Amino acid sequence: MVLRKAILFFILIFSGLILRAQDSYNYTPYGVGFFASYNRPYDDLKKANNSISINATGYFNASPYTSLGLELQVGGLSGGSIITDKDRRQYDNHYKAVALHVDFALGEVINYNNSDFLDAIKDFYIGTGIGVINNNMAFVQRYNLLPTGYPVGTYRFPGQNSSLNFMVPIRIGYEYKIYNEWSEPYIGIQIGYIHNYTFGEGLDGYDDPPSKFRNNSPDQYRQIFIGVKYNFGNPTSYIKRIN
Repeated sequence: MVLRKAILFFILIFSGLILRAQDSYNYTPYGVGFFASYNRPYDDLKKANNSISINATGYFNASPYTSLGLELQVGGLSGGSIITDKDRRQYDNHYKAVALHVDFALGEVINYNNSDFLDAIKDFYIGTGIGVINNNMAFVQRYNLLPTGYPVGTYRFPGQNSSLNFMVPIRIGYEYKIYNEWSEPYIGIQIGYIHNYTFGEGLDGYDDPPSKFRNNSPDQYRQIFIGVKYNFGNPTSYIKRIN
């Protein structure tokens, strides 16, 4: 009797695995991602340096193609030069940022099941959101090094060494999905571009009047990123085949 129950139990488990393996409509609702970015600022200084940032993102997957992400980002932005800049301005910003964003992939709206081309492009996505960046100047040349109207060291370039600015990221990317034995997308390799518009003049630490220096647009920075996302949680059914 015990042997018969054991055999029946394993038959039921095996049957469930077969049924689940045949179902390619499932996805998991949560995810976590880790990314590295290649940054470049667009601010009030002519010279901009490239730098690196890293971030961790927690996801809620509303579907395989629409996700809400909460991102924590740490990195650097720098520009100018006390040697070559015409005003001898230079800064090095060690920043932290938090952003909430939504990413929306083509697979949400196109019928890719009968087209190899559409199936190939279904994981391209766009996104946007809102965030806050905490600027912290590890270095900023705050006083003039040239006698342009003021004796050297007597003119203080306006601005703050630390500040908070709201920002809006514009995101474009592609996710290469890797599927588990049940045809669920459980790992995503992502590559893409983000352009961050900030509301304020905190990225470079300078807030000089436009009459003296170029200062005609909000500070911005771009990111070229690559990273990996891992999905987890109880499987949820989608309205069409995923892989």
